Amino acid sequence: MGYETKLLLFPFSPLLALGCTVKYSGYLGNWNNLFCSNESSKYPRLMKLGKDITLWGLEIGLLSMTKGETALFVLRPEYAYGQRGCPPSIPPNTTVLFKVELLDFIDSEECDAFFELTYEQQDRHPLEKVLKVAATEREFGNYFFYKQRFKIAKSRYKRALSILGRSSSSKAEQSQINASKLLLFLNLSLTYLKMERADRALKYGELALEMDQGNAKALFRCGQVGK
Repeated sequence: MGYETKLLLFPFSPLLALGCTVKYSGYLGNWNNLFCSNESSKYPRLMKLGKDITLWGLEIGLLSMTKGETALFVLRPEYAYGQRGCPPSIPPNTTVLFKVELLDFIDSEECDAFFELTYEQQDRHPLEKVLKVAATEREFGNYFFYKQRFKIAKSRYKRALSILGRSSSSKAEQSQINASKLLLFLNLSLTYLKMERADRALKYGELALEMDQGNAKALFRCGQVGK
């Protein structure tokens, strides 16, 4: 696997709501002195820049990368642990090196800002924006589902549903809303099955069937509940 060595010439404000999954290894001074790594993790957890990842240089570096890219970063002390270091692992004024692979990312900044609005303010946004926020929330739900963190996935799916109750001005708009809700109903039905909540799984399976009577996934979900 090839790595690109990046030179970061200027700092900029990171998107603190950017969630990403990365594989990384950190080294002190040279590439033989490993001090931290998650390379052995098969499924690295989702981390937020500015919260879980707080090294300024690493934040900037990750924001310069694209999904699937690998890179090597050399971070001077002012971009890493500073004059004090991080005893006992990191001595003062230490240059650190990071090998990073960006596996995936989801930008939740727009979602977080949207959910801070009142219901009336949300309702004034164009449908396109609402659908985008709902889709991003569903992506977060999918991420946590595949990590088998079903309670968090369920909450994300329901958060997306909470903004899809608006009245539509046309059949075309209603069709878009229904398509988004259908995916969420199916996801919630499967999530509740995984949580062994048959009653809730059936509820959302039936809601999906109300929108699409012949939906194979919804029929299958309801059939699983009946076993």
